[in-house]
Formats: sequence, structure tokens, C-alpha cells
Amino acid sequence: MSKIQERVFSGIQPTGNLHLGNYLGAIKRFVPLQNDYDCIYCVVDLHAITASMQNPAELADNIREVTAAFLAAGIDPQKHIVFNQSQVAEHAELAWIFNCVARMGWLSRMTQFKDKAGKDREKASVGLFAYPSLMAADILTYRATHVPVGEDQKQHLELTRDIAQKFNNDYSERISDLGLGEAMMVGDEKVQGYFPLTEPLIGGPAARVMSLRDGAKKMSKSDPSDLSRIVMTDNSDAIAKKIRKAKTDPNPLPETLEGLVDRPDADNLVGIYAALSDTDKASVLSEYAGAQFGTFKPALVELAVEKIGPIAAEMRRLQADPAEIDAVLANGADRAREIASRVLVDVKEIIGFVGARR
Repeated sequence: MSKIQERVFSGIQPTGNLHLGNYLGAIKRFVPLQNDYDCIYCVVDLHAITASMQNPAELADNIREVTAAFLAAGIDPQKHIVFNQSQVAEHAELAWIFNCVARMGWLSRMTQFKDKAGKDREKASVGLFAYPSLMAADILTYRATHVPVGEDQKQHLELTRDIAQKFNNDYSERISDLGLGEAMMVGDEKVQGYFPLTEPLIGGPAARVMSLRDGAKKMSKSDPSDLSRIVMTDNSDAIAKKIRKAKTDPNPLPETLEGLVDRPDADNLVGIYAALSDTDKASVLSEYAGAQFGTFKPALVELAVEKIGPIAAEMRRLQADPAEIDAVLANGADRAREIASRVLVDVKEIIGFVGARR
């Protein structure tokens, strides 16, 4: 019997110009998970080409940038695994198998495809349509039991669970005959499951960081205003300038969370402070209730420079030495491949492919 080990998997696309939203919404949350789980953190570069092919030099730089952010934030590549997706071919191979498990209707309901493809879906790549199957493969190649996700990724994790459940149901007897997997309850039915039904780990405050120029819009690298975002390689002066110029309103900070309703800019800055200080919005308001932004912004500047400054400096150091980053990725890929290859052999044998085990 193949016992499923508790394991976290998560990945970030190398799209360039990592900003505070990427850090607080994902990378910062990855670090403490190392204390409780076996963690695999991936730069998902295959996903980066689903909308359009990238400039090769820029893509390589962006892959290294995400890796540098992982390391600078405190992810330990010796105790855990850090690698880029394209170095482990099992992701793409399992994605094809999952394309044959997933149903067209499931993929057609994915809201992110609708958003990214826009009105002219006929011109969208097949990769953009099918990339949730690749995301499922990313997770299940390692039989990951937990994934830290934001609200915008919950639908894709639900699809991952649907794919795992269908595979387990379709091959339950075969999995049992081969002695793979473990007994699972799916609704009222007991099946022999090889893949876990991966659980989400939902983040805390500021999991969704908004623009510093418009608290109603998500922080984004595509915003034409550089003042809308704090880039993770910004120096202390740039961080301070962007927070000082962040959009606010004329009212003081309220005493309760209810007072932040219909105040998106204030809510955003309070949420950023809460996430950087490892507390919650209510605690921030209890400290700064009644304060004007002339008082709160300098406090946020001091906190942001203290927390982000060292990470930014380490990222700049690492990016100046690509060989160091590449060595981390190569080592991580070798270790990831050891796990992924065993899983894919099991899957091939379950399906009935000849020559799975040599």
C-alpha cells in the first residue's frame, strides 16, 4: 500500500516585476509552511507561455527573479525543493493524461480562461484553455495534499480535485489490485484512491493586495503607473515614496472593521500593514484608531522598509549571480524528478501502458 505523505506544492509564474502583492499573497505565506510540511515550490515557466510566447532572455531573467524571491524570503532549498517546472518533463506528460481525464465542460467553466481569452476566444491558444489540466498535473505529480491558494485559484484547485476523483473512481479496482494508494471516502462511496483530494490553504490578511493608486483594483505589474505597486527589488527610498503617495481619503482611521467598508484605499493600507506585521486588521485599527494618514503612512513606511528592504537587497545580490540561482534550480529539479518519476510510473501501470516498470 502506497501511503500518501502530507506535502505542500505551490508555484508562481515568472512574469517579471514581482511586486508586494505577489509577496504578501503567496511567497510570504510559503515560508512558515516549511515548519509543518514537506514543501515543493516551483517556478511554473510552462504556464508563462500559454497566452503568448515570451522573449527568451526576459523569460530566463524572470525565472531567476522568482527563484531569487523564494530564497530571499526565507525558503530553504536544502530542506525543501525549489525548481522550475520545465526541467521536470513529468509535469507535461501527466498533463496529457489529465487532458484525457478532464471533461470539456469542466474546462469551459474556468473563469480565468474567459477573462484572459476575452471576446475573441478563437484566437486563444489551446494551452490557455487546457492549462488547468497542467496545474492539476503540477500538484498531483507530487501527490500534494495541500496547496496555498488565493481566492482566484480556488476554482482550479476544485478542478484538480475533480480530476483526481475521476481518476481514482475510474481505476479504483486496478489501484487496489496493484496495491497502490489508500482507501478514501468519496461522498458515501469508498474507493481505492491513488491521488489525494488536495486541500486548499487559504491565506490571511492582505492575501489580495490592491493598487496603491486605486484600492478597488488589484495590484498589478501591468498598471501604467509605477506608483501603483511596490516592486520587490525597490530600494528603501522607492518604497517610502510610493507609500507616501498612496491614495487615501480625508477621514481618520476608524475603530472597527465596519468603518473600512466603502473605504477601499484605507482598507488596502491597513491590510498591508497587518500582513507585514503578522497581525490582523482589527489589531492595526486598535493601535491607530483616530489617526490621520499623516501619522499612519510614516509608520507603514518604517514597517515596509524594515520587512521588504532586506529581501529586496538579497534578491538584487542573487540576481547578480545567475550561476548560484541556476545551481539551486538544477538541484531542486533532480530531487523533484525523483518523486515525479515514481508517480508517473505508478500512473502508467495503473492505466495499463506497457513498459511502465523496467
